[in-house]
Order: sequence, then C-alpha cells, then structure tokens
Amino acid sequence: MGRPTRVEMTGKLEEETVQGVVFDIQRMSIHDGPGIRTTVFLKGCPLNCVWCHNPEGYSKTAQLAFSPDLCIGCGYCFEHCPNNAHVMVDGEHRIDREQCRACFACVEECYSQALEVVGKTMTVAEVLGEVLKDKAFYEESGGGMTLSGGEPLGQPEFSRALLEGAKASGLHTCVETCGLGAPVDLDALAPFVDVFLFDYKETDPGRHRAYTGRSNAGILDNLRRLDERGAAILLRCPIIPGLNLRDDHIRGIAELAQSLEHCQAVQIMGYHALAGAKRARLGIAGTPPELGDLHEMSRDEIESVVAQLRRLGAANVTPD
Repeated sequence: MGRPTRVEMTGKLEEETVQGVVFDIQRMSIHDGPGIRTTVFLKGCPLNCVWCHNPEGYSKTAQLAFSPDLCIGCGYCFEHCPNNAHVMVDGEHRIDREQCRACFACVEECYSQALEVVGKTMTVAEVLGEVLKDKAFYEESGGGMTLSGGEPLGQPEFSRALLEGAKASGLHTCVETCGLGAPVDLDALAPFVDVFLFDYKETDPGRHRAYTGRSNAGILDNLRRLDERGAAILLRCPIIPGLNLRDDHIRGIAELAQSLEHCQAVQIMGYHALAGAKRARLGIAGTPPELGDLHEMSRDEIESVVAQLRRLGAANVTPD
C-alpha cells in the first residue's frame, strides 16, 4: 500500500477541518433525486419565499425553537437565561427574540424538550459519516446524497467539500438549488454533481421579487450557465394557487424547459402547508396577509398542470 497522494491528503484534511451549519440530515429520502438517498439540509438562503416549507433554512446560524405545547411550566429556562429572553405575556410563556442571544443555556435545562436548537455546526467528515451509513441502500437503488437547504450555494466551500467527498466515496450526488449564488461557486460545485434539482419559482420578474425578495435574473443566468456546461438538470416547479398558478407562468415553464438542452425532466411540486407551525416555533412572521390564505393543491389540480405543460410541448413532465 503506497503513500497517499497530495490530492488524497488535501481531501482528508478538508473533511476534518471544513465546517458548515446543518439543520437536518434526512435518511431514506425518496423525493430528492433517484433511488434511496440521504438529504443534507444546510442553513442559510438568499431567498425568502412566502411559501417556503423549510423556514428553518432562512438563517445561516443556529436558532432557538420553542414548542409551547410541550412546555410543562417548570420555569427553569427563566432561571437560567442570562438575557431575560423568556417572558410571560398574558399568562403565556413567550420568547423575546430581541433579547435572545442564542446562547442556548435554556435548552440544556428544558426537560420536556419544548426548547430546541435548530442548526448544528458539523465537519465534512461528520456529515459524510452519517451519509455513508446507508451506502448499501444507495448501491441497491441507484441513490446517493442530496444537498438541500436552505441553499447549498450559501455555504459554497462546505458544499463543494461534501460533494467532492461523496464522489470520492462512489456516491451519486444531487444538489437542490434556488440557483441564486456566485457563478464562481456554482462552477466549483458542478464537477461533483450528477444532477441539479433546480427550482424555478416564477416567470414574471416583478412577481418573483414580490414572492421571494429577489430578482430572477441571476437565477436564470446560472441556470443557463449550467446548461451550457452540459450539467444534468431537473427543473422543479412549486405551484401555489393564488400566486403562480397562472397560464402565463405555466407557459413560461414550458418555454424554459424546451430552451434547455440538458433539462432531463420537469417536476411539478404542489404547495405543502407545513411552514406555519415551524415559523411559529422559530418566531418568524407568518405569510403576509395581502397574499391571502395559501392552500394545498389537490392531486387533480397538480395533474391538470402536468397535462397543460405536456400540451405546451414540455417533455418528461411529472408530479412530485
């Protein structure tokens, strides 16, 4: 057995030293790429989508989550918080988010687990250690590791090192991305990604900014950048009644898919009303009232959008 090469030594060093912030590692996932997968959710996203079902991915740092229904009223968190962030308002236990400094001293004293830290700093080696536990399932099913979030481009060095380590271990890799990030970071990731799960949220630039907080210009530039380099792309399109469930947007999806040389498929994703409780636990404001009540699509409504896209000439369109 020979001495390790410089490349191998550099890769090993990165796995042990490069760190990132992760808010979940979901094993046995079947919706984030082919086969059975482990999806690694990274914190931090440049968008602020009003329909986001992973609001714990907005912030880049660890956050305090509070579940009032689990609170037993022992008062230990009040005693141990150095910043007086735990307060009583009209007889209810609440978190003063302006006072909270995310020291998480209260979490250590919460026996009922009503308080939780969302987000953990991990090394590349620690994450890959979890991912590789299911390697036998990946080999049997054609699965692998998927990076999601949040936004993987928001932690570019960590994401690239994770992907490079996964490929060195023989894993299939996917990256779920909103597409907003520095082109140089996208270029650094691309050689280690088998399929990009690219979210396409809204065709109209003004509406895109209203619904996500950012323009879609840079996103489209990065999408075409990936296509030009021959990257495999799965276009994932969340459809939300009352917002982007419109004929002009559906037509825009079809035209975009047909303009890409390496778009393997279009996946229609119905809105899931999962975020409300998560937002409340994290102290994040709810959906702006002017957008109305967001509601989940029925299976028939999703299939109707799929059929419309097929009539417009889009190939390989499937429901989520």
